[in-house]
Formats: sequence, structure tokens, C-alpha cells
Amino acid sequence: MTPPQGAAGARVGRLLLVPTPLADVALTPLTQVLPLGTLQAAAALDHWIVENAKTARAFLGAVHALCPLRVALQQQHMSVLPKHEALNAAAARVLLRPALDGHDIGLASEAGAPCVADPGALVVAQAHQLGVPVLPLVGPSSLLLALMASGLEGQCFAFHGYLPQQEPARRTRVQQLERESAQRRQTQLFIETPYRNAALLQALVQALRPATRLSVACELTAPHGFVRTRSVAQWRDELSSLPPRAPSLFAMLAD
Repeated sequence: MTPPQGAAGARVGRLLLVPTPLADVALTPLTQVLPLGTLQAAAALDHWIVENAKTARAFLGAVHALCPLRVALQQQHMSVLPKHEALNAAAARVLLRPALDGHDIGLASEAGAPCVADPGALVVAQAHQLGVPVLPLVGPSSLLLALMASGLEGQCFAFHGYLPQQEPARRTRVQQLERESAQRRQTQLFIETPYRNAALLQALVQALRPATRLSVACELTAPHGFVRTRSVAQWRDELSSLPPRAPSLFAMLAD
């Protein structure tokens, strides 16, 4: 197959989906969560699409300690993903312009696997439209790690992102997901902004049936991270607060 060609006939670069640590790079050695091949691929890049330039530079600084960067950190080209509605097809194509000039581009999220429970899928969709090859690299995904450790149904599951913040809309949505879980034997996964995790946990144990199993995965891959799965009745008996501002993922399965 002939490699994709840019407008001037040059070979098109690739879009590399680069996972990053789930925990702060200062807390988790990169070699514990990212394979050497991913680190080497990241070190070879000098064009990036990121959520936060400061966090991305901290990640690349940690990479450099293991695999020297091909281009100095100060000379890395970083484009920041536009927020929410500002990220449209036209904006995504602008971000991908270096690939059409022959440069490989890394797409990295704040934590974990790009485009899974994170923004960036529209950039990948436009890469396919433009003929830019997309290469996913190996690294941690909070969704899969939480599901693996939950003991809940791993053959059928769904991720729903954020639940409504306000009652009674949140209770209605939680109970709807509980019914769907029971009907389909499907694990339901969702997240919340870290500072609202405790409020969500309290809302879940109040809205769900006592026999429904609820799993909380908190600060995965960090030294003090944990995954706890209990029945809702057990959570009510031993409910304790979650660490403040700790990234967490919730999963539940109704029988």
C-alpha cells in the first residue's frame, strides 16, 4: 500500500496516542506503568496535542530521565486541545496540520489512555478523514484497570461519563442505570470531578438497592491507591470518606 501523501507529495506523519500515568509522575515511576516502547516513542516526538502544556512537559521531563528526548523540552511544539464546544472538526484539522507536513504528532491526555474517558476522539476521527495513520500505544486505562479489579461483570459493561450533579436528576439516572444493569447483566461505570467524589458515593449508597454491588477505584497505580467492592448494604454500614481530590472511578452491578 502506498503511504499517505500530503498536499505537496510529502509523506504524511502519524498520530500517536500516548498514554500517561494515572497518578502524578512524582509518585509513580514511569517504568511501572509504561513499557519501554511507549517511552521511546514519546521521546522521539517533537509535536504534541495535549490537554495541559504544564502537565505534558512534566511527563516529558520524566520520560527524558529514562529515554533522552530527541528534541529538547524547550523546543517541543505543543498545541492545547480547545475546551468543549470550541473543539470542532475545523479546529481538529488545524491541530493535525503538522502531520500533513510529515511530522509525527503525539496526542496525550492529562492521565491514562487518550480518548477513553478523555477528550480527543474528534481529533482521531479527523485524522482518519485526512488519511493520517493513527497508532495507539500501550499504557494504563483507568476504566479497564478498575473493571479488572472490581470483580464485577467484565464481558458486558458500559461507561457513562459524568452523572447529573443535582437531585432528583442524579437519583433518577442512577436508578435507571441500576435497572439496565440488572436486565442486561451489565457493569455500569462512571466518574465524577474529584472534589465531588464523596458526595457521589453518598448519593449512590442512598439511591441503589442494598444487594447491588458497588466498586470504587481510587488513585489507581499510586502507592496508596485502592479498589473496594462491597454491596450497597455493606457500604452503608462502613461508609468512609474518600481521599480529597483523588481521581476515582465508580462501577456497579445489580443482580
